[in-house]
Amino acid sequence: MSWWILPTTADIGLRSYAASAGRLIEETTLGMQSILLSEVGANSLPGLKVEEGVWQVAVDEGTPTDLMLVHWLEDVLYQAEVENRWLVALSVMLTDVGIQAQVSFVDSDSVEREVEIKAVTRHELMFQEVPAGVEVPGAPPDVPSFEGPGWMAQVIFDI
Repeated sequence: MSWWILPTTADIGLRSYAASAGRLIEETTLGMQSILLSEVGANSLPGLKVEEGVWQVAVDEGTPTDLMLVHWLEDVLYQAEVENRWLVALSVMLTDVGIQAQVSFVDSDSVEREVEIKAVTRHELMFQEVPAGVEVPGAPPDVPSFEGPGWMAQVIFDI
C-alpha cells in the first residue's frame, strides 16, 4: 500500500507516496476510490464485469501538476456519478497538457459506497518531488513518514 488516510479537522484527506509522478497520480486516485467504498463494495469488486478504456483530462499548457491532479480526480468522480463507470485500475501518462490513462472500470450501480465526495479541494493541496535523503514527516496517527527520492501528494476532499 502506498497511500494513507490523512486525518483533518473536517472533511477527509489523503496523502500518497510513489516513485514517479505518474504512479503518484495512480496511487492518489486509488486512495480516493477506496475512501468512497463501503466494506461490502470493496469485497464485491473482484466479481464484477470489468471494461477497459482510455480516459483523459486536458488542461492548458503550463498548468501546475497539482491542479492537473485536482481536475483528474474530479473527472474520476464524474465518471462514477454520471457515466456509471467505477474506476478499479489505471496506468497514467502525464503530459504538459493533461493526464491520459488506460483504465479498467465496472458499472458504478453495482458498487456499494459509504461516503460521498462533494468536491476535491485545493486546501493544503500538495504534489511534489521529494529529493533523495529528504524526509517528509508523517501525520499522526496513521500516515508514515517518507524519505526521498520519490513523490508525495496530499489532497483534502469535501464530504
